[in-house]
Amino acid sequence: MKIALAQLNYHIGNFDSNTEKIISAIEKSKKDNVDLVVFSELAICGYPPKDLLERKDFIERTQLALQKVAEACTNVAAVVGGPSINPNTKGKNLYNSAFFLEDGKVQSIHNKTLLPNYDIFDEYRYFEPNTEFSLIEYKGKKIAITVCEDLWEKQPTDNNFAKSELYTISPMEELNKLNPDFVVNIAASPFSYNQKDVRTNILKSTSNRYNLPIVYVNQIGAHTELIFDGDSMVLNSKGDVACRLKYFEEDYQVIDLNEIEEKSIESEEVDYIEKIHDALVLGLKDYFGKMGFKQATLGLSGGIDSAVTVVLAERALGKENVRVLLMPSEFSSDHSIKDAVDLAENLGIEYEIVNIQEIFGEFQKALKPSFGDLPFNVAEENIQARIRGTLVMGLSNKFGHILLNTSNKSEAAVGYGTLYGDMNGGLSVLGDVYKTDVFKMAWFMNKDGEVIPENTIVKPPSAELRPDQKDSDSLPDYDVLDGILYRYIEKNMSSQEIIADGFEAETVAKAIRLVNMNEYKRFQTPPILRVSSKAFGFGRKIPLVAKH
Repeated sequence: MKIALAQLNYHIGNFDSNTEKIISAIEKSKKDNVDLVVFSELAICGYPPKDLLERKDFIERTQLALQKVAEACTNVAAVVGGPSINPNTKGKNLYNSAFFLEDGKVQSIHNKTLLPNYDIFDEYRYFEPNTEFSLIEYKGKKIAITVCEDLWEKQPTDNNFAKSELYTISPMEELNKLNPDFVVNIAASPFSYNQKDVRTNILKSTSNRYNLPIVYVNQIGAHTELIFDGDSMVLNSKGDVACRLKYFEEDYQVIDLNEIEEKSIESEEVDYIEKIHDALVLGLKDYFGKMGFKQATLGLSGGIDSAVTVVLAERALGKENVRVLLMPSEFSSDHSIKDAVDLAENLGIEYEIVNIQEIFGEFQKALKPSFGDLPFNVAEENIQARIRGTLVMGLSNKFGHILLNTSNKSEAAVGYGTLYGDMNGGLSVLGDVYKTDVFKMAWFMNKDGEVIPENTIVKPPSAELRPDQKDSDSLPDYDVLDGILYRYIEKNMSSQEIIADGFEAETVAKAIRLVNMNEYKRFQTPPILRVSSKAFGFGRKIPLVAKH
């Protein structure tokens, strides 16, 4: 049997575009004399549709699109993901389903059993879990069709994958009793750099356990915070990867089941910084493209965060679509201004310099009756950040640009940023990237020649809001801080566990206190492109008012 894997980039609710992509791949598969073409989870409507699933008109559009796709399935069959209506009066109104299409119509529907309800996932909010199992018999083969999590025989031990007590049924155990010849798994599995092997290992383990080939198709593309990396693959019955599709790109490949048993390809080793880079470029590109925007703006300070952000923006959107403001003050060093200018000219992007010293002076003058002779402190520092935030928002509003936020995950974690100032933005590009990784990404960006001035990378980080200010005046060194933050945020480790890993007790206590007390700030930040297993945003739900 010849099977085509169609790894595509869908747009939530854009039924015309999604249907056109799917049908185009179906027509291509016919020319390739394919028997079965496989698409990803909820491909018809895009994943995750969230509360759009509660709209009657959205479900009606889904059904019409599915019918159109089914009509294209002549001389070829397809497996396509989409929501289906639960005919029972009990339970949720919908199933998360895989449709088997052949001879111009829906031949059977196979519903998802294990509905993830952790981190970013909330499928129990919308879908009813499946309890019935059957195979497809097609061209002499018995096919088990599964949806994403249904193939995950055991939950990973990572704390971020909390095993649900609802997982009492093993779909693979049930399907295996029916003696399938191979398994199809359609997925919407998002990217996270620190779990690169989990997905492959689970597929290999399941294939090995049941001695069955697996055809796994994931989607690519970004939907606001979530970035999907593709990495679709075919495994033979020994658990060897026989075919693998590209990362972060649409891809299409045809395999013959009769030829995969002796195939085994080595996984290409790609550095995690390169993967984060590619994920963020895709995240930016899709956020703008799917929102109907073209141009971005940001404040370019001469620091590492704005430098890495602007390079990502230029690579995602093109130099003609990036415009920046340089906003020096009396505390800005000459080399920071020069570094920012050099970077803008290296990239060929439009830049302007607006000195905020006079504006800051007017603020100080206006507040003098209230502040009196109190010493200069964080209030004056934040006023400068808010002046800059106002100026770049003005540029954004006047020209219809999206303002990119440049705060990194380390700063966001400990509240080292100014609300309504440098925390402004329509999208946070680096909000899930620790500071130490921001430096690594800058070096990666310079691998083929200097793009970011070396001085920007090697100088001590500073907000430059007071004389001779350095980040290390307020925070532990980033090498230490990021180690603590990773354990506390991604690994959910307690302070005692972190200290046992070799970190100083006082430093751990300070870092954790800062994380906990700044939850209110993160609640007001723009959407953050997610590249880790635990990003700030809707996947991390912490009470704003709590004592723990």
